[in-house]
Amino acid sequence: MANSVVLKVALVIVACMVVAAPSAEAAISCGVVVRSLTPCLTYLQRGGPVPSACCNGVRSLNNAARSTPDRQTACGCLKTAASSAAVVQKYASVLPRICSVNLGYNVDPRIDCSK
Repeated sequence: MANSVVLKVALVIVACMVVAAPSAEAAISCGVVVRSLTPCLTYLQRGGPVPSACCNGVRSLNNAARSTPDRQTACGCLKTAASSAAVVQKYASVLPRICSVNLGYNVDPRIDCSK
């Protein structure tokens, strides 16, 4: 259950990170995405204070998923599990701003991971 919630959160975050970058093979895994965002789980489900470990994970994931293939892979991992997670969209959408991470995109679970 926790992994599916984290995956939905990561979906929202990582899907919004999809940007043009040099082509390369994806090096990021779903496990990395989930582990990075696990500290965000309580916030994403209930709101309240965002733990510093959560923001560290958001920044770490943003830094790890730099190439287009990495961002697309992470996005796909998250979308696969998103339907079973209980993440509150309004909390997920403001998490990057709270953590001072500029994605350059709005957090949206409907984002096309292939772009």
